[in-house]
Amino acid sequence: MAEAEALVAEDVRRQYGDVVALDGVSLSIPEGEVFGLVGPNGAGKTTLVRALTGTTRCDGTVRVLGVPPADVDDARVGLLPQSFHPADRLTARELVTYYAGLYDESRSVTAVLDDVGLSEDADTWYEKLSGGQQRRACVGTALVNDPDVLFLDEPTTGIDPAGRRSLWRLIDDLAAGGTTVLLTSHSMAEVERLADRVGLLRDGRLVAVGSPESLIAEHGGDSRLVVDAAPPADREALAAALDTEVTEHGGRLEVRDVALADVGDVVSRLEAAGVDVESFAWSEPDLSDVYLRLTGESFVPTDGDGRPGVESEVEG
Repeated sequence: MAEAEALVAEDVRRQYGDVVALDGVSLSIPEGEVFGLVGPNGAGKTTLVRALTGTTRCDGTVRVLGVPPADVDDARVGLLPQSFHPADRLTARELVTYYAGLYDESRSVTAVLDDVGLSEDADTWYEKLSGGQQRRACVGTALVNDPDVLFLDEPTTGIDPAGRRSLWRLIDDLAAGGTTVLLTSHSMAEVERLADRVGLLRDGRLVAVGSPESLIAEHGGDSRLVVDAAPPADREALAAALDTEVTEHGGRLEVRDVALADVGDVVSRLEAAGVDVESFAWSEPDLSDVYLRLTGESFVPTDGDGRPGVESEVEG
C-alpha cells in the first residue's frame, strides 16, 4: 500500500508587492518522513512553511493530512517558529504546561521536559535559562500535543553540540513513530543527518529534491585533496603531471577527483614535483557543496549561539 501524503503543495504561489516569495512550488511529503528544507535567506522557506500551516494566504493548493490547513485539527500539528518569545517569568514547566492546556489531550509535561533535556531545569524561569535551554523549552511546546505533523524552523539554534545530538535522536524517534517532520535549518550537517529527503529553494522555486545521498551524487562534485603548500610557479605543469585539476585558494592547493586510496600516491607525486607539502586533508562532497553549486552562494554554518541572517516575513 502506498504511503499517505501528510503534506501536499501544488503550484503554490505567494507575492508581496513586487517580490515573488514562492513561484509555483509543488511538493509532497509522505507520513513519517523527515523532510529538510534549505536555501539562502530570501529563498522562500519561511513563506512555504507559513503556506503549509495556513498562516499566510497563497495561490495554489495546500493540504495537510488530506485537508486544507484551515480544516486540520490543531491537535494534530505542532509548530516551532524561527522566532518565539514566551513570557520570561514562566518556568520551563509552566510554559509547557500552558501549551498542554490548549488541547483536550496532551502528553505528560514531565515526559516532554525529559525528552528535551530540561528535567533538572524545569522549575527555572525562562529568562534564567541559557539560550540553548530556552530553545529546548520552545521545542517542548511543539511536542506536548503529540502531533502527527511537526514543523521545526531552525530547531537547534543556540543549542550546544551535545544538546543538538540529543534533539536529533528525539526527531529520529518521532519519525520512527510515524510523525512527519518538516525541518528548516542553516546547518547542512543537521539536514544531512536527519532528513530522508531534502528540498532546496532558490528564488521561490524548488530547484532540487532528493535524498541527501542522491543530491550529493548528482550535484556535489568530486572528492578533493586540500594541501597546505606554497603554490608552484607552473601550476599547469603540475596539473598535467598529476593528470587532474589543480587549483589554488588562499595559499592552499586543491586537487580534485582524488580517491581516498590514492591520497598517498598523489602527495608523493606532489613532493616529487617540488611541492613542499606541510599538511593535507581529504574530503568527500557533502550537502554544503550541493548548496554552493545550486545557489551560487557560500554556505555559512552556525555554531553555538551564532547564526546567519534571519529571513523576514516578505523574504522568507
